[in-house]
Amino acid sequence: MSANSTTGDRTATGRSLDPLVCILTGALSFTVLVFTLLGVVCLRKYRSLVQTIRELQRSKLLLDAVPRLEAPLMPVKPGPAVGKEEEEEEEEEEVQLPPQIPLKQSSTVRPSSRRLWKGLQQGPHVTKSDLNLLQLIKAGKEGVFYQARMTRGTCKGHNMFTCKITKEGVRPKHVDTEVSIMKKLVHHKNILQLLDWNTTEEPYILIMEYVSSGTLRTFLRTNRASLSTDPELQSLLTIASYHIALAMQHLRSKMIVHGDLALRNIMVNKFPWEVKVAEFGLARDFTRMTSRRSSRWRNPQQRVPLRWYPPEYFKNNYYSFKGDVWAFGIVLWEMQTFGTLPYPNLETSEAVVYHICIGHKNTNPDGCRPELLHIMRDCWLEPYPLRPSFTDIVRMLENIMENDADYVDVESPLRLVKDEAE
Repeated sequence: MSANSTTGDRTATGRSLDPLVCILTGALSFTVLVFTLLGVVCLRKYRSLVQTIRELQRSKLLLDAVPRLEAPLMPVKPGPAVGKEEEEEEEEEEVQLPPQIPLKQSSTVRPSSRRLWKGLQQGPHVTKSDLNLLQLIKAGKEGVFYQARMTRGTCKGHNMFTCKITKEGVRPKHVDTEVSIMKKLVHHKNILQLLDWNTTEEPYILIMEYVSSGTLRTFLRTNRASLSTDPELQSLLTIASYHIALAMQHLRSKMIVHGDLALRNIMVNKFPWEVKVAEFGLARDFTRMTSRRSSRWRNPQQRVPLRWYPPEYFKNNYYSFKGDVWAFGIVLWEMQTFGTLPYPNLETSEAVVYHICIGHKNTNPDGCRPELLHIMRDCWLEPYPLRPSFTDIVRMLENIMENDADYVDVESPLRLVKDEAE
């Protein structure tokens, strides 16, 4: 009886120890596995670090082989503060300049040797001494636009082109962003196409396709007398608005916000069929931003065109694709008034911001057709999700043009035949 009791106690004790042994074994195995994984990770990190050091050493050897330029390094001046009206500084003027005047050679070089090496790797681009400036198109806060040509040869087959020369103090990173956005927007008939550029030394240069009539604002102001008496004026403005909307629809498809859509930033080659959106200095590529919060402008010192900006920008520092829609409504208003400054009765920036934030809008332009007035007012709806998309705007403008084509002037059969032939 005593022997049986002892055997049973031993069996029970053995059974109670089995779970404990399993737990200890599992914990030990897990610990070994964790340390093994950590060792693998550390080994990979070490190998990656060694490879990075070797690449840096190799790059240093290459950079040392590049001849150094003996020129003073010029610090970049900080951008001007918010508060002054951009439009007052962007008054366009067309001045006939003497031909065969090359740009003055600048001795300023970029302070970053890494960026200089990158520029050398990109191959030769147009230089300042290659350009003859023919006519001033417009002067903006960051750059000046000219009609220009090459002193010798052509630029990718173009004898004449539009040239943007940046002003002093523009950051090289800012110009690189503008170039990358324009490269992303290639092959659209209503966007000014980038041909070449030089961002290796100041002043930075952007070479774009040629336009014969300058900005749309200057064109409408210059031809106001003849256009205001044209019975087809509203149809012409509708066609021009349609092509601008097509360009903005293309920007939206590429996830790019323009940020500076205004009549002064639309170029004219042949009105109203060839109008092109230009000036991407304030544009943002949302595909390169880390989050939706990035749609807020990060630089509090960035100067913006207040008269073209929506109320959500002033209230919440927020600008999205619907902000471009708001600006498109302002462009429609500018076209109807032949380039009049928005909110013409307001003189100060503070008055403009207050006027926009309390919900006041531009007055209805005289003679504007009801269909365009309806689109204009829809672009200014609040809150901003109520505004139409550019796809909606394109569709509405297409319907208007189709209706215009359905109604013809029966008193002018020769003109009708000519229109049908075109």
